[in-house]
Amino acid sequence: MQQASGHTLKAFDEDIERLRALISQMGGLAEHAIGEAMRCLIQRDTEGAARIVLDDKKLDALEIETERRAVQLIALRAPMAGDLRDVVAALKISGVVERIGDYAKNIAKRVPLLENAAKIEPISLLPEMARIATEMVHDVLDAFIERDAQAAVRVCERDQAVDDFYDSIFRTLLTHMMENPHNIGQSAHLLFVAKNLERVGDHATNIAEMVYYAATGQHMADRPGKSATAP
Repeated sequence: MQQASGHTLKAFDEDIERLRALISQMGGLAEHAIGEAMRCLIQRDTEGAARIVLDDKKLDALEIETERRAVQLIALRAPMAGDLRDVVAALKISGVVERIGDYAKNIAKRVPLLENAAKIEPISLLPEMARIATEMVHDVLDAFIERDAQAAVRVCERDQAVDDFYDSIFRTLLTHMMENPHNIGQSAHLLFVAKNLERVGDHATNIAEMVYYAATGQHMADRPGKSATAP
């Protein structure tokens, strides 16, 4: 009986490690997509942007595979307590990471529409905003792999920096649109890009809350209220 129990435990550990590996692979693709989307935006690389849109299908396929494995693991292994929290977290996180990939795809779709955006100053703020948001995604997925609750908390603390960037960009673009109606189209596209990056930061904090709960069995304390500058 003891041998069977040990065998079952080893099989579960291998299953959950495969889930973590899939999540890590998804995270790597999402991070790369965001970085490439920003590069294409700054360099006006429309061909590269088109590749990002097409490559999003890889993330979709990995999400489906992660979901299939997670459901199968629950059905076959009947995990309990912390083990069950880990599996459910993986199931939820895969969906969030897929959504982060969608934001990168959305940014890429704007690249052909922003041919004159270099004249609008706030575009210079977007790469740094994207860097912080992407690092949050990277670090929170590392926290999931390591079951590190405190690392998850630290990710949440950095979300305010992304929000501050968004607020600054929003105000500046609004001024551009008010000063010159010809700027409205390009400014609106840039605002859309900034909003997508802000949502990436939000999703990283959502994952952080899942990681914290999976690791501790407790819900993370409420985060500070988000800015209400824009919807």
